[in-house]
Amino acid sequence: MSDTKPHNAIYKTDDLIASDIDAYLEVHQHKSLLRFITCGSVDDGKSTLIGRLLYDSKMIFEDQLSALEFDSKRIGTQGQEIDFALLVDGLAAEREQGITIDVAYRFFATEKRKFIVADCPGHEQYTRNMVTGASTADLAVILIDARKGVLVQTRRHSYLAKLLGIRNIVLAVNKMDLIEYNQAKYDAIVAEYTTFANSIGIYDFTAMPISGFKGDNITKRSVHMPWYAGQPLITHLETVALDNDADQGKPLRMPVQWVNRPNLDFRGFSGQIATGILRPGDAIRVLPSGKTSTISKIVTFEGELSEAVAGQSVTLCFADEIDCSRGDVIAAADNPPEVSDQFESTIVWMADEALVPGRAYWLKLGTQTVSATVQSPKFFINVNNMEHMAAKTLELNAIGVAEISTDRPIVFEPYATNHVLGGYILIDKITNATVAAGMLHFSLRRAQNVHWQATDIGRDAHAALKNQKPKILWFTGLSGSGKSTIANEVEKTLNLLNRHTFLLDGDNIRHGLNKDLGFTETDRIENIRRVGEVAKLMADAGLIVLTAFISPFRAERDMVRAMMPEGEFIEIFVDTPLEVAEARDVKGLYKKARSGQLKNFTGIDSPYEPPENPDIRVNTVEMSAAEAAEHIVRQLMPLK
Repeated sequence: MSDTKPHNAIYKTDDLIASDIDAYLEVHQHKSLLRFITCGSVDDGKSTLIGRLLYDSKMIFEDQLSALEFDSKRIGTQGQEIDFALLVDGLAAEREQGITIDVAYRFFATEKRKFIVADCPGHEQYTRNMVTGASTADLAVILIDARKGVLVQTRRHSYLAKLLGIRNIVLAVNKMDLIEYNQAKYDAIVAEYTTFANSIGIYDFTAMPISGFKGDNITKRSVHMPWYAGQPLITHLETVALDNDADQGKPLRMPVQWVNRPNLDFRGFSGQIATGILRPGDAIRVLPSGKTSTISKIVTFEGELSEAVAGQSVTLCFADEIDCSRGDVIAAADNPPEVSDQFESTIVWMADEALVPGRAYWLKLGTQTVSATVQSPKFFINVNNMEHMAAKTLELNAIGVAEISTDRPIVFEPYATNHVLGGYILIDKITNATVAAGMLHFSLRRAQNVHWQATDIGRDAHAALKNQKPKILWFTGLSGSGKSTIANEVEKTLNLLNRHTFLLDGDNIRHGLNKDLGFTETDRIENIRRVGEVAKLMADAGLIVLTAFISPFRAERDMVRAMMPEGEFIEIFVDTPLEVAEARDVKGLYKKARSGQLKNFTGIDSPYEPPENPDIRVNTVEMSAAEAAEHIVRQLMPLK
């Protein structure tokens, strides 16, 4: 930051800075912090408003002001006057287009409070960026251009703010100077927004007429609108109640971020308290294990505490040696959160590629990371009229409701109760890109009614009886590559070696277990999921399972691999070029696909993702089926 002095610095705290910097820092440190966002449609004046707040709060240094004045004349949109939006729109593309693309965060402070403001993009294409900014906000300033009224993005951003649990809403009707400060037009806009807001469950919000460019009702009451009796924006931001106290009144919840073990004499569990108050001697329960203990001490960098509250980052020590690790949740012993693996959830889809129902994604909730699959949505929401529309998937920026299953139970609470344990993101397993944000509603009843039944004879006993180690030999390749033929040859060889095997073939499975599935991407994923579950059960019985399926997507092959213990899933790539497989065309399928009679055929109008690092690769151009089978069996030895 520049060393030059803020322009026209008039704060009373300036005297304190000059006379006692330590006292000033102490006062500044204990100011409350408000995180808020500005959102709305394109060109509603969000960046200009933030720039005006920074300017009027004396947070611009003299050299920054000089640069702003220069840039305003060179590339500004306000003629020869200062273009305050340039203080926030930092990307070159934003300045060129005059729109906000990314979320821009800015810090400023007044005598009463500190602020972090996120300027969220208004264009529909960047709605996902708005979700990012809103996810940590205490308050939303929803701007409306007084000339245009309530628009689609106004509704979308309001609905998202409601979904994300932002309780404090400010409706800022901006650019009042461009409608000559007309009260009747302002009242009509507020009335229209009130009707919409009530329809989505927003019953309490603060409306105010402003001009970010001219400064009306920003830091002081406007002389142009004597009919407005409310507070200016900055006064409202300084005095609005925060949710911190409410979080402290809830039961204890602390996700464990890491186990602090600097030496043999100390073992603590570190994280940020999401809700509640904690004191030494309090009884706690660690979930999902359910183990209980009491807090022996609360440790921070500054020393031990007699009390810790929501929002504080601490290290907790237990009176008993119980298991606790990253991803676990420390909770009040007599009031723990739920544990489940099936949920209903609202999902905001944030990726250019549509949701693929049944595909496994990483789900990250607090410090917990699990594999999760999303079912076909129950509906998506039309933000224009809040109508529930039928949907088979979710496209970019769509908001829908769907059921989610995780590969193991997670600790959660409904998002409406606890944002930390109810809000999550979905991550694509291949690209590691965040594809969605979601809010959990409740666990499904069937998840509560179904429990794993322990048995006395386990997979090790089954395998020992057969004198072999269970495996899944997963053959993958294009149609016509020779998967079934080679798998059959491998099974015959294993049978001669007295191995207990079973071959699951793609066509055979579709005659029975999967006869209800077609060949869309979603059906292909479900096909492999079912086969993976069957193969796993057979491996649990101690068998060596051979599967011959195209299984075109890496994500689903990885999903099955994740079901198995390390080393028991063997991916065998039957590597055959498309032109060779098509030339064989034993079943005449390629010919039908080329003529349009057969849709969603792998290699023609549906993709095949070859393994990047298969455990075994055989090339059927260079090898016969018998040679390929012999090579595979040699690679598998010894089988015990």
